[in-house]
This record gives sequence, C-alpha cells and structure tokens, in this order.
Amino acid sequence: MGDYAKALGGKLRAIRQQQGLSLHGVEQKSGGRWKAVVVGSYERGDRAVTVQKLAELADFYGVPVAELLPEGRVPSGSEPATKIVINLERLQQLPADKVGPLARYAAAIQSQRGDYNGKVLSIRAEDLRSLSIIYDMTPGELTDQLIEWGVLPPEARPTA
Repeated sequence: MGDYAKALGGKLRAIRQQQGLSLHGVEQKSGGRWKAVVVGSYERGDRAVTVQKLAELADFYGVPVAELLPEGRVPSGSEPATKIVINLERLQQLPADKVGPLARYAAAIQSQRGDYNGKVLSIRAEDLRSLSIIYDMTPGELTDQLIEWGVLPPEARPTA
C-alpha cells in the first residue's frame, strides 16, 4: 500500500493509543465487531479501509472522520489556507472581558507550538472560523472587530 495508507494507519493508531486501547482492547470493547488483526492491518497500511469502515471506526472511537485523515490531504473548501497575523502585544493591552477567548486561544496555540516570542502569532483561516464561532460572529465580522481592536492590521480585511 502507499504512503497515504500508512499515514492513515498512523492516525488510526494514534487515536487508539490516546484512548489507552490495545488492539485486543479494541476487539473486546467493540464486542468483536473490530478484530485486532484487521485493525492492526489498517494501522500498518497493509489493508485498504473503505470509507464506510473508516466512518464506523471514527464512530467507535468517538471522533470526527476528519481526525482520522492524514494532514494536508483534506481539502478545506475553496479558499486558501490564509495566514492571519495577530498582534500579541496589542492583544495584551485590551480588556480581558473583550479578548479573553482570543487570548486563551492564542496562548493555547503558542503552547502547542512552543512559540513564545510574544510579539505576533500566525493563525490559519480555519482558526479564525473557530474563533468566530466562539464570538458568535461571522469570520468577516470577527476580522472587522479584530482590526478595530488593533489586533489585526487593516490589510487583513479580505478584498471582494
């Protein structure tokens, strides 16, 4: 099998291990629905997994199917993965009641990346979409708000 099957298998293995399950544990927990030898062959990339089986495995593990797919292979819509640069120094100057969710989100990304320069932080358009849900705004409205706060530069506003 190819590199994609091996990458997919690696994701399957990582999810299983995060849940503290051995291959035999999967078989036991699933009541025999998922045989250890079959799941192991999916994880090694030795056996092709159908979309239907992948959806069933995702359901069994309690994760979205997208979590099982290798990075960089899932189209995220028609727009490019634009980087958005947040001014962290300005963010720290704003009242926590306004920017609390954004500050916590930025801190989590910094921690995940081990990036503590403290001046700017690049995030992706999909991060902005997640933040817009938290703020109960559209991504465009949130972009306007962040520009108004001085956290994003005016050129961050998408052109029509």
